[in-house]
Amino acid sequence: MDFLHALATYGFLQRAALAAVLTGIVCGVIGTYMVARRLVFLGGGITHASFGGIGIAYYLGVNPLLGALVFAVLSALGIEWGTSRGRIREDSAIGMVWSFGMAVGVIFIYLTPGYAPNLMSFLFGNILTVTAADLIALAVLVALVLTVALFGYRTVMYVAFDRAFARSRGVSVAAVSYVMAVLVALSIVCCIRSVGIVLLIALLTVPASIVNGVTRSFGRIALWASVVAVAGNCVGLWLSYRLNIPAGAATIFLLALTLIVIKLLPLCGLKRVPRSEDDR
Repeated sequence: MDFLHALATYGFLQRAALAAVLTGIVCGVIGTYMVARRLVFLGGGITHASFGGIGIAYYLGVNPLLGALVFAVLSALGIEWGTSRGRIREDSAIGMVWSFGMAVGVIFIYLTPGYAPNLMSFLFGNILTVTAADLIALAVLVALVLTVALFGYRTVMYVAFDRAFARSRGVSVAAVSYVMAVLVALSIVCCIRSVGIVLLIALLTVPASIVNGVTRSFGRIALWASVVAVAGNCVGLWLSYRLNIPAGAATIFLLALTLIVIKLLPLCGLKRVPRSEDDR
């Protein structure tokens, strides 16, 4: 009851709760695509590469999230372009962008005149600092992600699971891959303030992995991964209020614990979920 009273009283807590819902929807849908295409490492690379944009933005005196956005999108497009043309292996490109972005961020942070800014909110997130502008950006992103999911469901699914089959159906695999790479980058940047660079990759992948343990349908995973992510965010926010701990860390702890339980169920004699016709 105390939490509900505080939620009805304080504006910053209301913004945090709304951010928890919007962030969960984005990470559930985008995370499903990443898990299906086995792009978890790509998400980690883009997430950490965005730190380079944050450092440059601080040095230039502009909005750090704007710098992160530019760096993340360029990194995503660069990785997709380099790997699609066979110029470099995907894991090598991701590792290079990952380390390069972090190095650039550290260099420019130390080159910034005066005291180095406190980057804890970007590294580990602080959902209580979400602003009205952040919520607007998240709402626009949710609308964009849901539009792509609803109208491009089968196209995205074909590209995620079998690129050769997608080409045989006349799908422009390169165009879809570039669009999804940009959506991944946008999702990462918009969720940084809520979860942080270090923990964000877990929110993108753990909910989809949890649902994948009970269903193999791409559509159902996207739907229920969003539900799981939203529930995890909201419960994490409540635990943060009750125990005075960081909301992002509480959320990831709960989701990771749930994933462990799901993965341990087969050891208790429960059979693996069979593949349905809808999954093929």
